[in-house]
Amino acid sequence: KQVACLCSILCRLFMQDYLQHYYHLQNDPLGRMKRSGLSFTSKVKDMQIFFGLNVSGRLDSDTLEVMRSPRCGVPDVEEYSHAQTTRWNKNVITYRYLLYTRDLPRSTVDSLIESAFSVWARASSLTFVRSNTRNADIMVEFATHGDLFPFDGPGRTLAHAFGPGSGIGGDTHFDDAERWTAGETGFNLFVVAAHEFGHALGLKHSRNRESLMFPNYKPFRSANLLSSEDVASIKALYSKHFGCIPESYQRSSK
Repeated sequence: KQVACLCSILCRLFMQDYLQHYYHLQNDPLGRMKRSGLSFTSKVKDMQIFFGLNVSGRLDSDTLEVMRSPRCGVPDVEEYSHAQTTRWNKNVITYRYLLYTRDLPRSTVDSLIESAFSVWARASSLTFVRSNTRNADIMVEFATHGDLFPFDGPGRTLAHAFGPGSGIGGDTHFDDAERWTAGETGFNLFVVAAHEFGHALGLKHSRNRESLMFPNYKPFRSANLLSSEDVASIKALYSKHFGCIPESYQRSSK
């Protein structure tokens, strides 16, 4: 019974932490999480609506399965990070590495990150240039750090990125507690990086499971990754300001 009780407590803490992080479940005045009542139930419903689940407000097996899935650390609702602008006000964006992972050779990391940026470059008028200067727009880092949105060890939160802006704006962090790979085992760095760079360019999470900006991790098999929604979203942010997007953007597969 003690073991069952401990498992129940840990499960509740996990669910509460998930809703607090991704759906802004608030503490009560005494610092305790609102486990019952309208606030908790409404946040569960918000999460179920976002993922297209049965909207019951109850933590059924389908809801718990989605909560346990590895995912991006950016919340699914607004108010993430510092004050952000919607987009970069330029079409040449620089990036710089701060720390590498030991899981892959540096040359492999460089190639996968460059390919991830190319996903968005092909669908927009944007150009991405690697830089060694301290004022690069996007800082790329692998760490088990404790910033405003700390990582949680292997398994759940894979990475996060901040939207365009000064300071930490655009910075993209990968949890180095994960196993980063270039293939289908572990977590594919190319796929995760492409998703996070979408945030660094100003895109939010999508409810569309075919979208690269869907928050939960899944290995893609498309060479370009982007759905028609992703292309439309990046167009809406940048094509009006920096020239035309190609009229056709063909998704290709490996």
